[in-house]
Amino acid sequence: MIRDLTELLRKAKNRPIRKMAVAAAEDEHVLKALQDAMKEGIIIPLLVGDKEKIQRIAQPIGFSLDGIELIDNREGAAVSARIAVSKVKNGDADIIMKGFVGTGDLLKAVLDKDLGLRTDQLLSHVAFFESPYYHKIFCVTDVAMNIAPDLEAKVQIIHNAVKACQGIGIGNPKVAVAAAVETVNPKMEATVHAALLKEMNARGEVKGCVVDGPFAIDIAVSAAAARHKGIGGEVAGDCDVILAPDIEAGNMFYKALNFLGGASSAAVVMGAAVPVVLTSRSDDERSKLLSIALATLID
Repeated sequence: MIRDLTELLRKAKNRPIRKMAVAAAEDEHVLKALQDAMKEGIIIPLLVGDKEKIQRIAQPIGFSLDGIELIDNREGAAVSARIAVSKVKNGDADIIMKGFVGTGDLLKAVLDKDLGLRTDQLLSHVAFFESPYYHKIFCVTDVAMNIAPDLEAKVQIIHNAVKACQGIGIGNPKVAVAAAVETVNPKMEATVHAALLKEMNARGEVKGCVVDGPFAIDIAVSAAAARHKGIGGEVAGDCDVILAPDIEAGNMFYKALNFLGGASSAAVVMGAAVPVVLTSRSDDERSKLLSIALATLID
């Protein structure tokens, strides 16, 4: 059981150092995150972007560029994204991080059929949380990529979350399929999906985890609430993964945890050939560092 996200950093320090290609690295927040990760000894950066801008940003924050590979590109962030992705594609870097480039431009490069890091898997956002009100870290997915995933998309989203969990040492994660209620209602698609996903898991079609639901959030995270409602099973009150019904519910839950619930988070995008670190300007420095650490743990 992993009780706090700092454990990700400890695990990353015990792994071989990874090289991280940064697309459009001319961003102060990103350079500060890289600076922290380098101090912890978990990554070697490969910077792609406008060299003069990167140097101008790096100097006042004390970020030394000595010995760091820097590919100078003055043709815009979208080109920097393609260069960074190509470095990973060619084996010159292990993981990729978003700098001062639009998410759409980065993902377009990642998903390029010929030059990108496309797999047969759907891309999905996987966020791990440390909450003062829960006994271990847990994952929420998908809160940023897939708007209204159908049943097959949710199977792939679970697959991505399971892979991320296994990367950090959660061998057989417990997946709670979230909905507003615990009973199947044909008018509420999330509950129908939950029942089907549970059946698919029981038949071995959704592997590497234990799936249960539909669960309202209180049942997913509170053993007392589950007992009170007479809901048993090993997932209720002890989940490792919460599968959101859609992007709206997931994104609201994600931001409520961070801004009202006192939680900390680390997140990556899964489904490409390597993890993609997409930090936001609203993420604090610890969250950025932990997101980098998380990416280094996933093979």
